[in-house]
Amino acid sequence: HNAWRVVRREAGVGVLHGLAFGLAIGSVAAFWFHDLNIGGVIAVAMLINMCAAALAGIMIPMLLDRAGADPAVSSSVFVTAVTDIVGFLAFLGLATWWFAVR
Repeated sequence: HNAWRVVRREAGVGVLHGLAFGLAIGSVAAFWFHDLNIGGVIAVAMLINMCAAALAGIMIPMLLDRAGADPAVSSSVFVTAVTDIVGFLAFLGLATWWFAVR
């Protein structure tokens, strides 16, 4: 009954973590490589990845539980796969798009 409330709260946590870590890591990357564009791409990719991780971290165990599988045993593999795939696609896709547009 309160599943969507929990999903909304997790999404909010994902956005907040994405903003915080994206700003921190994006700033370090911009300083390290002396390029604001790389820092911006990394910051946005971190935001996307943190949101995807938060949603996958709550939705996958809920779906596995509904399907009758033990979420504690099998959800970690799926959550890791989602965050890895989204992280690579977000960073590489944004970088390709951003630097092709420039």
